[in-house]
Amino acid sequence: MYSMQGIVRRSINNVSNQFERLGYVGNNLANLNTNGYKNVRFEQMLNEDGYLSAAIRTDHSNGSIQITSNPYDVAITGPGFIPVVSEEGQIAYTRDGAFKQGKNGYLVTSDDWMVGEGIKIPTNCYKFEIKPNGEVVAYDSASSEAKKLGIIPLVRFDNPEELEQTGMNKLVPTEESGEPQLVKNHDLFAQNNLENSNTNIYSSVSEMLRLNASMIASMRMMKVVDDMYNKAINIRE
Repeated sequence: MYSMQGIVRRSINNVSNQFERLGYVGNNLANLNTNGYKNVRFEQMLNEDGYLSAAIRTDHSNGSIQITSNPYDVAITGPGFIPVVSEEGQIAYTRDGAFKQGKNGYLVTSDDWMVGEGIKIPTNCYKFEIKPNGEVVAYDSASSEAKKLGIIPLVRFDNPEELEQTGMNKLVPTEESGEPQLVKNHDLFAQNNLENSNTNIYSSVSEMLRLNASMIASMRMMKVVDDMYNKAINIRE
């Protein structure tokens, strides 16, 4: 048999969980147009004592691939991440391949983190190519031989769900994720393409509407219990 205080405590706990879940759904929708963004799920479980508990899960499945015709864009068509380095030497990992030519001609992210160990694109080259294995080559003219400029590395983690998000679509490893492992002999890069977010707008909007209705119902229940509690106090007086 539950006391009124117990019902209030459970209601507050459950509403708090629903509100936090709503925040994750809203964040997924906000990143619908973020290149390579991975949908985050807030999975709720109802315990025997009536309290809700939750676990955070990240869906690392591939998003759809969009053709951009921009030679600086590159999509990863399978599992893995591209290491990038800040000007201060911090290393992070991303699936956002919307690159550009930065200072001194180096291939960088949209916020100027260097790709890999540094790949310098000649300003006056005829064209450059990013091959499926990550090798970057340039041509001085239409008939010239290819010159190797470097290679975009691809790494994987034993437990990518435990990677920590640091903002600007970057991830850093944790003890639980394991260390990055270099992937060799692959063909997973696609130049002139970008990977879209894997968030499903229809299921996310539907979930947001359900959560909103559930929170309203929970708040009404708390109001009923509060009224009952106040009446009980008045009776005693």
